[in-house]
Amino acid sequence: MSLSPKRFGFGCASAAGLFYLGCLFLMAFAGVENLGFFFNGLFHGLDLRPILVDDISIGVTVSGFVNTVILSWLFGALVAVVYNLSARFGRRRSQ
Repeated sequence: MSLSPKRFGFGCASAAGLFYLGCLFLMAFAGVENLGFFFNGLFHGLDLRPILVDDISIGVTVSGFVNTVILSWLFGALVAVVYNLSARFGRRRSQ
């Protein structure tokens, strides 16, 4: 079985894009104090409140979304290519 790099990249990019949008809405509606509590629990007590910013411009937000999607697609495509190469190499070694 081989993975399609385009499809696997698209799947990774879609998942990362949805995660980014979820994080965006969380940051927009939860407030800095609630986010600090949330991230404190998520990162085992690490206090991220000093670096949380609540006034990010729309340009930075869109740029971050686009960069996340592109990098996730590249990562997913690379994983599929490496998987396909390793599967092909493993089949040759076992024969």
